[in-house]
Amino acid sequence: MANDESAETLAGVGEFAVIDRLVGQRTQPAAVTVGPGDDAAVVAAGDGRTVVSTDMLVEGRHFRLDWSAPEDVGRKAIAQNAADIEAMGATPTAFVVAFGAPAETSADDALALADGMWQEAGRFGAGIVGGDLVSAPQWVISVTVLGDLAGRSPVLRSGARVGDTVAVVGSLGRSAAGYFLWHNGIDAFDELRRRHLVPEPPYGQGRAAADGGATSMTDVSDGLIADLGHIADASGVGISVSTAALAADHDALSDAAAAAGADAWGWVLGGGEDHALVATFSGAPPAGWRPIGTVLDGPPRVLVDGDTWRGNAGWQSFA
Repeated sequence: MANDESAETLAGVGEFAVIDRLVGQRTQPAAVTVGPGDDAAVVAAGDGRTVVSTDMLVEGRHFRLDWSAPEDVGRKAIAQNAADIEAMGATPTAFVVAFGAPAETSADDALALADGMWQEAGRFGAGIVGGDLVSAPQWVISVTVLGDLAGRSPVLRSGARVGDTVAVVGSLGRSAAGYFLWHNGIDAFDELRRRHLVPEPPYGQGRAAADGGATSMTDVSDGLIADLGHIADASGVGISVSTAALAADHDALSDAAAAAGADAWGWVLGGGEDHALVATFSGAPPAGWRPIGTVLDGPPRVLVDGDTWRGNAGWQSFA
C-alpha cells in the first residue's frame, strides 16, 4: 500500500484518467473486437454461447489490505471468477470489473490492483475489457467473467449419477490454513499464508474434465463438503468421500495444524477458497485428477468415511 502523502489519489487523477490507466493502455486478447473506450465492449463468442459469472470482494470481509498487497487482491479477484468458468468446462475470455474505493486511495494502489488482475488473466489469455470506478467507504470489487465453451456441452452440478467416481484436482485446505495463520498472528508457514492471499486454481483442468466425460463439476470455493453438497442436492444423489484418498492434503497441513493447535481435517474438508475442482465421472478421471469417493443412491447427503461430517460445514456469506 502506498503511504507517500505526495502520491496521486483517485480524486486527484480523476475517474476517466484512472480508468484509462487501468484498462485503456493494455493489449486486449483476440476475442475482444471492441475494447475499453466505448459504451460497451464487444467480445466474440466462439460457438454462439457465452458462459457468465459474477463475484464480489469486500474489504474486511473477503480480504484485508494489512495482509494483502493490492496486486494480490487483483489476482484473487480474477482467480476466483475464472474458477467458476473452469467448473463449467469453459475457457475464461474476458472480465468486466467494477471498483469502489475511497477518494483518497492512492492511484498507484489502484494501478497495482489492475496489474494483479491483468497478470492473473494473462495466465489463460484473457483480459479486462471494461468496468466502472466509483467512490466508496472501503474497497469493493465486483468482477463479471465471460467464458467460451468452444463447442463443449456445459458441465453442470446436476449430472452426477449413482456409481460415478468423485475426483478432485488442485489442492485442498491451503487457503483455510493460511487464513487461520494470518488471523492468529502465526508468522510461519509462508506458503500457506500466501495461498490464502492468492489461490491457485488448476487452470485448464475444467476443460480436461469436460473432454474426459465429467457428469458434474464445481469449484471448491465454500469447502469440499459444502460444494459436494451442492452437487448432491442438484443431482438428487448421495456422495461418499474417503479420508484415505485425501491423506496427501492432510499431511501437507499437519505441521501447521500442530503448531496452530488446529484440526487439519477441518481445513481439508471444510475450508474454502482454494478453488480446486471437484467432479464426477462415469469412467476413469483424466490425468491429474485424484479419485476421492463415490456417488451413492439415496437422499442428497455427503458422507465422510461412511458417516455424517460433523466439522466445519464451509463458508456462508451471511453467517
